[in-house]
Formats: sequence, C-alpha cells, structure tokens
Amino acid sequence: MLQGKVMCEEVVINHPKAISALIETLKRDMEISNADFLICAEHTGQYTYPLACACKALECKLWLENPAQIKYCSGIKRGKNDKVDAKRIAIYASRYSDQVKYYDRPAEEIERLKQLESERNLYTSDLAKYKGQLKDQQDFMPEGIYEKKAKRLSKLIKELSVVIEAITHEMEEIIQGTEVLARQMELLVSVDGVGKVIALNMIIATEAFTRFDDPRKFCCHAGVAPFSYTSGSSQHSKNAVSHRANKSIKKLLHLAAVSITHRTGGELKAYYERKVAEGKNKMSVINALRAKIVARMFSVIKRNEFYSPIYS
Repeated sequence: MLQGKVMCEEVVINHPKAISALIETLKRDMEISNADFLICAEHTGQYTYPLACACKALECKLWLENPAQIKYCSGIKRGKNDKVDAKRIAIYASRYSDQVKYYDRPAEEIERLKQLESERNLYTSDLAKYKGQLKDQQDFMPEGIYEKKAKRLSKLIKELSVVIEAITHEMEEIIQGTEVLARQMELLVSVDGVGKVIALNMIIATEAFTRFDDPRKFCCHAGVAPFSYTSGSSQHSKNAVSHRANKSIKKLLHLAAVSITHRTGGELKAYYERKVAEGKNKMSVINALRAKIVARMFSVIKRNEFYSPIYS
C-alpha cells in the first residue's frame, strides 16, 4: 500500500519456496533492498513456520503480530476474508511502524520441544478419552458388545502409551543434549510444586527464559496477574485476571498451586492456610500461589541456584 492505495496484491501458497519467490519478485519489481523491506503478518502458530523459514533464508525482517492486536486496532469492521485481512494487516503495519517488533526464531531445540509437546498433548488427550470409555461404559451395554469394544480400546490405549513414552524419551534426550536446557530443568524442578511437565512447558513458553525477563510480565502472559475494573459500569467490580492468556500454562500452574494446598507442610502451604484464616477468598489465594511459583522459577534461573526454602 502507498498513501492508502493498494499497489500490489498477490496470492501465494504457504510454502517456503513459493513465499521466497514472491519476496524476491517484489523486491526486484519495486527496487527495494532488505534494509527497507519489512513483512508484517498475523502470528497464527505453526502456520507461520513457512514464512519464518523464507524470511530467515532471505535475511528479511519479519514482524509477527498478535491477531487480536490487529483486530482491535482496525476499528469496527464487518465481513472477513483473506483479502480483507491482508489489507487490514498492511494498514496496521503502516500506521504502527514505530512499534515494530522483529521476530526472532527460537532455537532449534525449543522448536523441536514445542512440536513434540504439542503432539504429546494430542495423544494424552486421546488416551484419557479412551480410558474413560473403558471404565465408564461397562455397566451400560450388553456384556458381549462391551468385551469386544474393551479389546479394541485396550489395543489403542497400549499403542498410544508406547507412542507417548517414545515422545517423552525423545524430549528428554533433547533436554539432556543441550547444556542450558538440562541446567534449567534441574533448577526448575527444585521449586516446590514444580514437576517435569511444568518445567518443560515453562522452558518452551519462555523460550529458555529469553522471551521474558520479568516474572510479572509472564504472570500477565499466563493470565495470573489481576487487573482492576473500576470505570463506567464496572466501578464496583473486584480485581480479576484477564481471559487473554496462555491457557495451557495457566492450567499447569493452577494444578501446581492446588497440589500445594493438599500437602501437609511447606512454606507455601503455611502461606495458604494463613491467608484463608484471615478470611481471604480461597481462589484468590490459589492465584497468589501461582504467582509465587512463577516468581520462584524466574529467580532460580536468574541466580542459577537451586531453590532453598527459608523457614522462620
């Protein structure tokens, strides 16, 4: 676009070679150098991978923006298709060019862990579903039909268990084969309430603690930080966490916090009991536990020391 007018509009297959060819054509036809060439796109997860590969190969600057950010900066709109979306992204990139954030691809090990964890979650979800079918339906269908179904489900469960174990082993090999990741894993599991699954997902979400430098920023990203709602019709509302969050990591942090509340000892357990005794809402205290766990994980990484609880 130039001065609000569309100068060029193309459709390209989402493949590195096709994208690279289009970029080269645009630079040649418009006589643009890499220094003046910037690509802005919505960050749509793994579907941006071909674009990232093409930009890295051609050493082009890439700006991957949150789709929600573009949507809410585009005013009230009606209708949606690829052509309209492309124009909105172009207008957004032009208007907010002073806020550009260049995309830096994570390390290869982080990308592999991210893909493997996503695949493992898919199989784990299916495994839980099949196990539920195996246990819950025995008394609700004829015995002969259930026995045949149970055999099929048992076979699927066994196969999925083998696949999940193989993926887990591959992920462990990646971590142990990378000195930084292996050290971070050791440090994170030393924190009370943090196991291997949470530690791994923290490493992936923070890209080995390079994407976030402040635990408060990560709490905001994970939907743990409370915000005030005190204007207009919300002026009497209580502070609440935002629904715009990384729900997967928030769920894991919640499970870690809840597990602490069921323990018999520990400083976080003592904190929980003290705050509940003061009349605090239990859910608010659990959310505070989530924030404390995040702060401690960032602390052990920053200090490069195992967590050591302090008892008074």
